Amino acid sequence: MSSYSKIFALSATLISPFAQATTVIPAPPVLENKAFVLMDYDSGKILAESNAHGHLAPASLTKMMTSFLVEQRLLKGQLKEDDQVLMSQNAWCRGTSKESCMYVPLNSYASVLDMLRGIIIQSGNDASKAVAEHLAGSETAFAELMNGEAKRLGMKDTQFKNATGLSEEGHYTSANDMALLAHAIIKDSSKYYPIYSEKEFTYNNIKQGNRNALLFTDPTVDGLKTGHTDEAGYCLTASSKRGSMRLISVVMGTPSMQARADQTRALFNWGFSNFETAQIRPKGQELAKPVVWFGQAENVSVGLASDMNVTLARGEKDKLQISLQVPSSLDAPIKQGQEVGKIIATLDGKTVGEQALVALQPVEQAGFFTRVWHGIKRFFVNLF
Repeated sequence: MSSYSKIFALSATLISPFAQATTVIPAPPVLENKAFVLMDYDSGKILAESNAHGHLAPASLTKMMTSFLVEQRLLKGQLKEDDQVLMSQNAWCRGTSKESCMYVPLNSYASVLDMLRGIIIQSGNDASKAVAEHLAGSETAFAELMNGEAKRLGMKDTQFKNATGLSEEGHYTSANDMALLAHAIIKDSSKYYPIYSEKEFTYNNIKQGNRNALLFTDPTVDGLKTGHTDEAGYCLTASSKRGSMRLISVVMGTPSMQARADQTRALFNWGFSNFETAQIRPKGQELAKPVVWFGQAENVSVGLASDMNVTLARGEKDKLQISLQVPSSLDAPIKQGQEVGKIIATLDGKTVGEQALVALQPVEQAGFFTRVWHGIKRFFVNLF
């Protein structure tokens, strides 16, 4: 086999000679709800699920997408925290007990940041409608933005019709999609994620508490959002971080506020007790350095574009085997981020994780005479 077609198989074996058999994980808790999902944040692995892709009414879990769109526009400079948002006649809450409100007075203004807190902490339908109109002109047009973002995030079981989650025909999501959205909020809106753990917010001299009861009873829980309508039942998307491991839980259609808190707590306890997250390799670390033909550099550094993590049963981390599959040589030009191989994690002979390896920097093509010389060199290398 020529050096050009050889494959590196770098194996970093961590198996102990006294390694135990694969750990048996106890079954997840049996829960009375319409659907649930438990996800490992770092690896994205679903640890437990029931009816995860079923189309269900999301109630105010909808507002996670509303707040996410506001956060992303703030981070991109398309909005400013002190921009003023009008509380229109259409968005204004009339003080009924049938919906959650921020209670911004009619035809007055509130800042984008206050509106964001009103959406997340107070679950304000008025704030949600107001920012929808501010960003898109109407709530219907804003729903189109919501659906576009859902598609970008890979939320395949979701269709939004409004910014609040009030029951409407054709307005639905799934437990799996809510976990994906929670993951995006934690990862991509990290500057504003602490708002999701704030226990109360006062606006217009009205103090309201966060409806996520776990924020008051479990210091490891730091978000995200509750929801309730008669159609949806009691819902909760939550995240908890214990040590270096973060889990995301979604429960939909539970029978009470207490049940949604208890079920979420049960999922977290089961997940943290039985699993751990192992970082295989961090992003940006040089893992291989293959030869480059016809390039302005002799080699190129190869690594990961993002951290590689896998979820394992507790106690199995030391049994992992890691291998790299990268060609021994590559031809220029090579673009930064170009896929050139893969890294594979196996446990007891089974693949538990796989991720593309990429060029960590570009290599431009060399000049004509250098390319001719490389062609001659490679001919003789392959010949022998």
